Amino acid sequence: MSKTYLSLLLTYLVLVPAQALFFNHLVLFNVAVPLVFVFMVISLPVTFSANVAMTVGFLTGLSIDILSDTPGVNTIACTLLAFVRRPVFHLYIASDNDLAEQRPSPRTMGAAAYMKYALTMCVLYCLMVFAIESMRVFSLRLFMLRTLASSVFTFVIVYAIASLGSRREKRL
Repeated sequence: MSKTYLSLLLTYLVLVPAQALFFNHLVLFNVAVPLVFVFMVISLPVTFSANVAMTVGFLTGLSIDILSDTPGVNTIACTLLAFVRRPVFHLYIASDNDLAEQRPSPRTMGAAAYMKYALTMCVLYCLMVFAIESMRVFSLRLFMLRTLASSVFTFVIVYAIASLGSRREKRL
């Protein structure tokens, strides 16, 4: 098993239970929920094929749905996020040739590019999740507030995790 897959498994084994046991209950002002497990999809190496990325996204979302009793919401959103991961990455970084199996991080991409990438991914994920959830009862104000607040809350935690985890990686 390669180092990348082992690291991915370790990330999964830490983030999924942490989301289900801790972060789902960490709600600010009854609006903002940190969806920290999206770090799993955000940090997938760009060189992974779309099939591998979408499979990882699907399994991660399914695990969260099972543990959080949210039938299908995170599975759909995580799979779609894994699908748009590479195009969003290329909005901020022109070529992935130099990354060679490295995960996107502040060290490999540069802090500014990674912040834009991670924030875009967090906003997209929160938009998808809250759009799917709002199909039951729709309030535009609450939808916008939850999306914005959860995106910022998620981004702050994801960026902190990425900054702590990328100390060993070399800068491009």
